[in-house]
Order: sequence, then C-alpha cells, then structure tokens
Amino acid sequence: MKLMADVRDADRRLTQRAAGGIPPGVGRLLSAVEETAESSKLWCGAAAVMTAFGGRNGRRGAVAGLAALALAQIVSNGVGKQLGDRARPPKEWIPHDEVEDRPDSSSFPSGHTAAAVAFTAAVALTWPLAAVVCAVPTALLALERVQSGAHYPTDVAAGALVGLGSAWLTRHVPQLLRN
Repeated sequence: MKLMADVRDADRRLTQRAAGGIPPGVGRLLSAVEETAESSKLWCGAAAVMTAFGGRNGRRGAVAGLAALALAQIVSNGVGKQLGDRARPPKEWIPHDEVEDRPDSSSFPSGHTAAAVAFTAAVALTWPLAAVVCAVPTALLALERVQSGAHYPTDVAAGALVGLGSAWLTRHVPQLLRN
C-alpha cells in the first residue's frame, strides 16, 4: 500500500515538474515532435527514408520497425488501455493550454511511447546508427507526453516496456516458429 502511494506521489510530482518546468520554446519543440508522430507519421516517414537510402539494412530495419510498431499499438491501445482504465492527469496540474488538447482514452499505457520505442528498438537490432537518430525524437516524444499532461510518467514507462517487448517479439517469434 505504501509503495503504491509513493508511486502516485512521484507521478504527481514528476508530472507537475515536467508540465511547469519546461521552457516555452522547448515545449513548442516537443509539441512539434508529437504532431509529426501522431498516427505514426514520423515512424512511417523514417521507414520510407530508411528503405530508400539504407540499402539492405535500411529495408530490414524499416520492416522490423513497422512490424514492432504495429504490435506495440495493438498491445498498448487495443489491450492495455482497455484493461488499465486510468484517468489522465488532473487539468489543474498542467499550467498551459496543451492540457485541453489531449485524448479521452485511458492514460495507461502511453501508446505514442510504445510505438516510438518499438520502432526504435526494432531498428536498433538491424541498423544501430539509424536507431541512434530515431532515439532523439523517441525521447522527446516520451517527455512531451508527460509535459503536455496527456500521461503520467508511469504511463510512459509502461509504454516503453510495451515497445521494448514488441521489438523483442518481432525479432524472436519468427525464429521460434522456425524451430
């Protein structure tokens, strides 16, 4: 019981710190990253660039990234949000307008983070250099989800775990099925 109270308190403090402590210019950058990641546009664009210019590793990374992303979205949005019906952080914690532009769905887990981490982690297994480039918007997106008031930090952490698990499954299930 005490552990859960401590987690809720940490979620509150970190959410309020992120929402109120990020300079407006950085907040605009975070919003721009979130906007490009909406509906997986950023990751589909990255996959297209990888396919066009990355040779064999680029094509393999793009396919793995998109497969992991799709699995992460199914798990986070199709299953996780149905089971983890959690309200978004309270509006009074968020001292800016972005709080008005957030989804009505469950806060847990972060589907944006799950998709971003899944894509980046799956690409890392095939083309590490491309994954380093993808890691920057992935990290910014995860921060934006808390800063905007769309998620608690634990929602983002859970989304990241879903993404990592999706990348792992995308890589290993085909090998397991062959054996």
